[in-house]
Amino acid sequence: MAGSPTLLPESRLGSTLRRDAWWVEILPVIFLLGGFGLYATLRAFEGKFYEWGPYLSPFYSPLIDPLHHWWKFSPALLILAGPLGFRATCYYYRKAYYRAFFLDPPACAVGEPANRKYQGETKFPFILQNIHRYFFYLAVVFIVFLWHDAIVSFNFDGHFGIGVGTLVLTTNVILLTLYTFSCHSLRHLAGGKLDCFSCATFGMPRHAAWRGVTFLNERHMLLAWCSLISVGSADFYVRLVASGAIRDLRIL
Repeated sequence: MAGSPTLLPESRLGSTLRRDAWWVEILPVIFLLGGFGLYATLRAFEGKFYEWGPYLSPFYSPLIDPLHHWWKFSPALLILAGPLGFRATCYYYRKAYYRAFFLDPPACAVGEPANRKYQGETKFPFILQNIHRYFFYLAVVFIVFLWHDAIVSFNFDGHFGIGVGTLVLTTNVILLTLYTFSCHSLRHLAGGKLDCFSCATFGMPRHAAWRGVTFLNERHMLLAWCSLISVGSADFYVRLVASGAIRDLRIL
C-alpha cells in the first residue's frame, strides 16, 4: 500500500526532518578538540617548562636542540608536523571536525550550506588527507620515543622509582599506542585489502593480526578521545612540575 511522499525541507544549512537535538553531538567536539588545539598551540610556541627530572613532555619528544645551537624557536616546532599530521588526517577526526567546525555536514541527514560545491578531498589542502597512511608510519616512530621516555621516567638519579609523573607518562603512551595501532590504515595493511586470507602469503598470521587490529579499530573513536586527553594531561602535568607550581609525589 503506497503512502504519501515525504516532503523534504529546503536544502539549506541546518534543514532536516530530524526531531532530535542533533546539534548536541557536535558541542563536545567543538569544546574538547578546539580547546586542545588552542592549548597545544600555546604550549608548542612556549618553548619552556617541558622537562623535569626524568619527565619529558610528550609535546617535546624527541627533544631536539633544547639549547638552541641552530634552532632559535621552540623545540616542539621541530616535531609538530608528525603527531599533528597523524591526528588531522585520521579518518575519525576528519568526520568530527568536518561536522563541528566546517558544518560539512553538521550531522547525518542535516542540510549543508546551499552554495557549497562538493569537491571531496581533491583540492589543496584537503588532498593531503590522502597521505594518512604515511603519517601512520611516522606516528609509530614517535611512539618508540614516547615509550623510551616512559621507561626513563622510572629512573630517579640512577635508582628505580615511581612518581605520579611516571604513571601519567606511562598511561599516556599506552593510550597513544592503542590509538595508533587501532588506525584504519594498519587494519588495511594487516589484511583489510585481502579477499582470501588462506590464499595469501602468511595468510593465517595476517588474519590473526587483522582480527586484533579490528578489535581495536572498533574502539578507535574512544581511543582517539582518551589519547587526546591523556597527551594534553601529560604535558600539563610536566609543565606544572617543571614550573614549580606543584611537587611530584614519589610513590616508590
